[in-house]
Formats: sequence, structure tokens, C-alpha cells
Amino acid sequence: MDTPTPVSGGDAASRAGRSRALRGRRSECQALDELLDAAGAGASRVLVLRGQPGVGKSALLEYAVQRASSCRVARAAGVPSEMRLPFAGLHQLCAPMLDRLECLPAPQREALSTAFGLSDGEAPDRFLVSLAVLGLLGEVAGQQPLVCVVDDAQWLDRASAEALAFVARRLSAGSLAIVFAVLDSGEEDELSGLPELVVEGLGDRDAQALLGSVLRGPLDERVRDRIVAETRGNPSALLELAYGVTSAALAGGFGLPDAPARSGPIEERFVRQLEALPAATRHLLLVAAAEPLGDPGLLWRAAQRLGIADEAATPAEAAGLCDFAARVRFRHPLLRSAVYRAAAPQERQSVHHTLAEATDPEADPDRRAWHRAQAAPGPDADVAQELERSAGRARARGGPAAAAAFLERATALTLDPALRAARALAAAQATYEAGAPDAALQLLAAAEGGPLDELQRARVELLHGHMAFHSPRGSDAPPLLLEAARRLAPLDAELARETYLDALCAALFAGRLGRDAGVLEAAKAARAAGAAGSSPGAARAPDLLLDGLAVLITDGHAAGAPALARALGAFRGQDTSREEGLRWLGLAAHAAADMWDDETRHVLSSRHVELAREAGALPALRVALSTRILVHLFAGELDLAAALVEELEVATEAKGSHLPPYGALALAAFQGRDTEVSQLSEATVKEVMRRGEGMGLSLVHSASAVLLNGAGRYEEALAAARRTGECPQELLFPNWALVELIEAAVRSGQAEAAADAVGRLSETTRASGTDWALGVEARSRALLSEGAAADDLYREAIERLGRTRVRIELGRAHLLYGEWLRRENRRLDAREHLRRAHEMFRAMGAEAFAERARHELLTTGETARKRSIETRNALTPQEAQIAWLARDGLSNPEIGSRLFISPRTVEYHLRKVFAKLSISSRNQLRDVLPDPGTGAAQAA
Repeated sequence: MDTPTPVSGGDAASRAGRSRALRGRRSECQALDELLDAAGAGASRVLVLRGQPGVGKSALLEYAVQRASSCRVARAAGVPSEMRLPFAGLHQLCAPMLDRLECLPAPQREALSTAFGLSDGEAPDRFLVSLAVLGLLGEVAGQQPLVCVVDDAQWLDRASAEALAFVARRLSAGSLAIVFAVLDSGEEDELSGLPELVVEGLGDRDAQALLGSVLRGPLDERVRDRIVAETRGNPSALLELAYGVTSAALAGGFGLPDAPARSGPIEERFVRQLEALPAATRHLLLVAAAEPLGDPGLLWRAAQRLGIADEAATPAEAAGLCDFAARVRFRHPLLRSAVYRAAAPQERQSVHHTLAEATDPEADPDRRAWHRAQAAPGPDADVAQELERSAGRARARGGPAAAAAFLERATALTLDPALRAARALAAAQATYEAGAPDAALQLLAAAEGGPLDELQRARVELLHGHMAFHSPRGSDAPPLLLEAARRLAPLDAELARETYLDALCAALFAGRLGRDAGVLEAAKAARAAGAAGSSPGAARAPDLLLDGLAVLITDGHAAGAPALARALGAFRGQDTSREEGLRWLGLAAHAAADMWDDETRHVLSSRHVELAREAGALPALRVALSTRILVHLFAGELDLAAALVEELEVATEAKGSHLPPYGALALAAFQGRDTEVSQLSEATVKEVMRRGEGMGLSLVHSASAVLLNGAGRYEEALAAARRTGECPQELLFPNWALVELIEAAVRSGQAEAAADAVGRLSETTRASGTDWALGVEARSRALLSEGAAADDLYREAIERLGRTRVRIELGRAHLLYGEWLRRENRRLDAREHLRRAHEMFRAMGAEAFAERARHELLTTGETARKRSIETRNALTPQEAQIAWLARDGLSNPEIGSRLFISPRTVEYHLRKVFAKLSISSRNQLRDVLPDPGTGAAQAA
């Protein structure tokens, strides 16, 4: 007789490590681990998970399902619409097992068949049905450990609930586990008396981490603590609130809990509860609702000024509506909204006025200004001025959302037309930076309706240009920005130069689809405006970048490279402000690529992403992520690029934007996914034509050339590379296309076209002089060379590229050298380089290039396995690092904080780790990773 084996094996320490699979659910996961291990060892168990809606019961069921990878799993879920259908829940659970029906005694078999409508007969005896289910589950569990999970058991039809409770109370020896999830109503039900586990909300630390993982931008710690307190750590409530409140409310609590979208049946029920309370209690609750931080000291100071006695809190606490202890917290976030909305406007204003008086003007001037603003019944010059000062402080802290809230309210409270227009303009700028373009447009229209001086009108043009650049009408941006720069030139020279740089950036993106101001026109206009000065040390990084780009575009790389190198050095320094970084690090990173400076591109793109994430500046974040994706692709870090593609999609969806799938397209091309590239190319071309974003066409053609060269379809690759060269003034892509063109032309027998391209390429590579530049040039010249000259050039390429971050280029150098060596009949040497290329491309996930290397290896007489799920088990260094941190029990936010990546990126990498290690969850990492200190562990 075979001895049953546990589901997972391992000791108590291993199970403790696995219990971190869900954030903050150590004890719950451990209970499920023990239940599943017992079932795997032949001992049947049952467990009822009870908790409030959204507390995570379903997530725990999913955890159990993932853990039960060696078991058979049967599932059912209660559905309100099926509660009147007898045996509907049982049918969900048992339908996949009915092939074992013949093993049951005849009376039980007939009863269950009748219950499920498989045979005719009178209504079956429920006792026999219950016995049949018990026997059926036992029969299946005798073949393989069986885990039954039943979600939303409170909505099961009565017959199914009774039958399953009957079964759960009569489990005997056998490899069977049943886990129920049921809403905790406080009343007895069919499952009462069974072993149960009450699922509570997350602890404060875990709730804060969950909230932080889904937010973009800064979160005021006091607001965070209040949200966690009021949701009681309920994961669903936390996520709902995070997506339902304004960015200003999250940034500093500078928002009101009265948004109409928040009303509904739940809030109406709260309103009815409030009506039964004494007037003084309702008044106290209104004070609590109007104070977003839950500060009890401030609450009671305000209550005392309003003449509200301490006893007013008793009825609210007795009804469980609000807690006034260490932190003021409502039972539910919607209760706060209900209290605030139920009050008359005059009552709210009175409460805010009192809260302003009770707030220390020295310790918290911004909170006081906000309350004063909500208390103002009409225009108030003093309050508006105070709000303007608060906005300045918020902006200095990097909080555009809070600054926007202050300035928008200041605008509403301003009576003077000129001052009102100026504040509306400032509010529009901050609102745009906070990622709310529609609201920014409304404020900008309000500003344009007032009296503006010449400088302000130029700023309006500037903001229109910025908004156009990040909108579906990107081709409108270059002429708008160029006109704004010209208007600013006699008024603010520094701002004018910044605007010329913005115009040049927009023109580069518009490229061949630009309507009026093209790249060359923008560069000439910038040069005509004058250089930053003769002393490079006195010029700012953006000034140097403008000068360098303008000279490079108008006079070529040899002339522009020295100035551009100084600009990139300035951006790499520590003197660049956050505002400058957010605006121009993306352009600087592209310029670094055009200068073949892989290290600077890595540094600048990484800093850009970090700044954009910290500031919550979504327009900047989208640009930063797009740039960073290309950096990872050239580095051969396709998994990292894929994670950022996913993050970019989330950042785009967060504001309902529609951007061309640049990152996804480039990733698919490097991965060698022909069908996906075709689909994404079609979608990208359609979108860029609508937006007027010509650089997108260059990316499409360049990506296609990579894909086609990888697949050995050289004539098609040559055509794609030539289409990229139709706009030679775009940064990065012309160089990229020339490299692809040279390889494709040589392989297509068009040596003359390849030689011409090498000549053009060398103009940029010699001006740069980096290992990336000279390595790619050497590799390209080797394709056109023979004998010892070719051999030396390939070796030089490998040596130089080996010192860079562009591992994909190094892999291609090994591949091309190996192909050349094979044709020279140097089979042993060829195998060395082809094997190296194959291993590199397999590890990267560059499938087409890996297959090309494998095919070349076959022709040398050596075999190489195709990349498959079975062979993709080598973790990248980043994956290994994340895997070890997860093995040690760190949560995704903790890992992200340590590695300077987002929790979502950590999650993506863990999914890749699971696939490569053939595991289903992080709790199994201890079983598959070696103990710390072993050779394998040290290698990882």
C-alpha cells in the first residue's frame, strides 16, 4: 500500500515562511497550510473562514487553491440569483465528479441523479442526497487528495448548504479538505459549530503597504493613517477608497467628503441612523467629518469653541458610528461622507471656521488655510492670499495635487479680475502637473477670460503647448511652444530658452508628421535666440542641452557632440532640480542614446522614473517609463522591460489616456514575436497618425527591422530600416536603423548600400567615441570585411561591447562572429561564439535571435535545445535577487523599496520566477531555493 505524502512537505519553519504568501495573513495561511498538509497525509479537515465583505476571504481561498497544486480541486460559490434553486450549489461542486456516480450505493446514486436532473423521479430524500455527496467526495479523495473550496456560502441555496454542512460534520479518514468562506452576519447558520477562523482586517503596517502599492504619487501619512483606521484594514475598502478619492484628498487631505459619486444605499442608511441621534452628537460628528486627519486634539478644541459637551460623543460611540479615542475614526468611510453631506452649507462653513480657529497657525498653516477657505461664504482676499502661500509650500514639497487644490480654491475666492486670472493660470499649471488635463483646461479657459499681461499670455501659450504634447493632438505642440518661446524671449529669457527646448522636444516627437514647426526649424530658432553663455560652468543643464541639440541637428554630430556631452554631464550631476529633471531627463536620456552613451542613458532614465513616481506626475511618468523600457531592451533585460510595459499601461489607464503601445511593440520585437509585432504595429501606426507623432513611425520600422533581422528575413528588414531613415533628424532611431540596415543589406547582397550606411553611421560613432559606439561600428565594418580584418573587427566589437550595458548588442556580435567563423570553416571557434550567443539570447528571452543561433549551431554539428518552458529555468540576476528577498519573507513593497522598483514590478518578476521554477506561489520558494550559504545560493 502506498504511503500518502503531504501536499507540500517541509518542516514548521518552511510553513511559517510560506504563510507570507498573502500580505499580513501569516496565521490564516498557516492554518490553511496545516489543513492541506493534513489532507495530503490522509487526514480529512474542514475550516470555515468568516469575515466582513472585502476582508480577503476569497483571496485566502485562492491561496488554498494555489497551495493544493498536487491535489484535485473542486469549487463552488453561492450566487444570490440561485438561492431559490435547490441543489444548485451542490451541482457546481459535484458536476465534474459525476463520472464516479456508479460507485455509490443505488439509493444514494438515484437520489443524487434525481437532484441533478439526470433521471426522473420524485423529489429526492435530502438525507440520501447528503449521504451521496459524502460518498462521492470520499470516492474521489480515495484516488487523489481532494480540496473543496466554497465561496460566499451565505448565498448557497438551503438544500446545498444543509448537505455540505452534513458532509463537513461527518468527515472521516481520507484525503479530503473542505474550506468555506462565509459572510460574518453575527447569526447562526448551517455551518455554525464547525472549525472556523475569523478573518479580520489587515494590521496597520500591511494595510499601509497595500494602500501605497496602488497609489501614484505622494500620500500624506496622516491621511493614510486615517484611511487605514476607518477601513479597519479591509483590503477591498482600501482599494475602493484609493481609486475613488481625488489626488488632492490623498496628497494632504485637502478634499471634501461630499462627492456626489459616493452617495448610494449604504450612505442613505447611515443618514437614517444619524437622524436618530441628538443634535449635539450630530454636530460633533460633523466636526469630525470636516477634519480629514482624525486629530482628536483639534476635534475637541473645536467642539469646546462650539459649546459641544464631551457627553455628545457617547450616543455615537454606543451606536458604533465613530470612535473618539487615540484617533477619530468613523465606522466606514461612507459614514464620514454621509455626515458631511447631510449638513446644510451654513453648518459646514461654521464648523470649518471653528476648525480654522482651533488650528495652530504656526504648526499647521496649510490646514488652517484650507479650513478658512471652506468657511468662506464668498470672495475673501485674505484667505485667497493665504491659500496661495500654502500652494507655494505644497509645490516646494513636491505636491502638485495639493498645490492645485489650494490654487483652485484661491481662484474661486478672488474677486479682482487680474488677480483671479493669474491664480487660475497657476492653478491650471498645477492641475496639469497633477495629471488632470480636463480640469486644467477649464482653469486655463478661466484664466484666458481675464485680463492678462504679455508674460501671462505667453505662459498660457506655453501651457497649451505642454498639454497638446501629452494629448492625442501632439503634432499641435511644436508650433504652440515655438510661438510661446518667441513671445517669452523679450520678457523672460530663461523661461524662453526652456520653452525652446520644449518646442525642440515636441518637434522631435512629431518628426515627419509635424504640421508646421519641424525639427530643423525649431533647432534654428533656438540657435537664433542665442547660446547660454561662453562659460559652461555658469549655464544650467537645460541650457546646455538646448545648445548641444540645436548644434547637432543643424551642423551634425561632429559639431554638436562636445556641447551635448557637457549637457549630459551636467544632467548627471547633482545640481539639476527636481522640476528640471521631470521636464527634461527624458529628452536628455534620448540624447545620451544618440551619443551612444549607455551609462548616462541608464543613469538619467532611472532617475527620471524615480522622480516621476515620487512626484506622482503622470505625464512625466509615462515618458519616463517609455524611455526606460528601451534602456532595458538594449541591456537584454526583457523581463524588466515587460514589467515596465505593464506599469506604463496602468499609468496610462489611471487617467483614461490612450497612448500608442510603443513599449509593448519594442518588447515584442526583441522577443521575436512576429504575430504580436504585426498587431501592435498596426495599432501603433493608427494611433500615431491620429496623434501626429512621427517618431512613433520610426519606432515601428526600427522594431520591425530588429524582428526581421532576428528571424533572418533580411530583405524585409532592409526595407523597414530604410523607412526609418526617412526622417534622419529624429534622435536614437536613425542610428538604430542604420545598424539594422547594415546587417540586412549585407545579408541581402547589397554591399554598396551597407557601405554607404557604415559611412553615415561612423559620423555619429566617431563623434561619440564610446565603447558602445565603436563596438557597433566595428561589428558593422566586420560584416563588410574579409579574412584577418574581419576577424580583428569582430574581436574588437566583442571586447568593446563587453564593457557596456547593451548586452543585446554583445549577443549579436557573438552571433555574427560565429556565423562568419562557420562560413570560414572554423567550426570549433564558431561553436564557442554561437553557443555563447544562444545562451545569452535564451536567458534574455530574445526568441528569434536564440533560434537563429541554435540553427547556426546545428550546422556546425552541435545540438542546442529550443527554448521552452522546461529550459527557461535560469533566473536573471534581478529575478534571483527578488526571489531571495521573497523567500526571506519580505513583502512586495518592502522588496520594491530595497531595489528601487515598484511593487507591481516586483509582482511581475515573481510571476516569472514561479514559471521558471515550476512553482505556483512564493510560499514554495523555500522548497526550491537552496539554503543560504551554499554555492548555489551565493551564485544567485
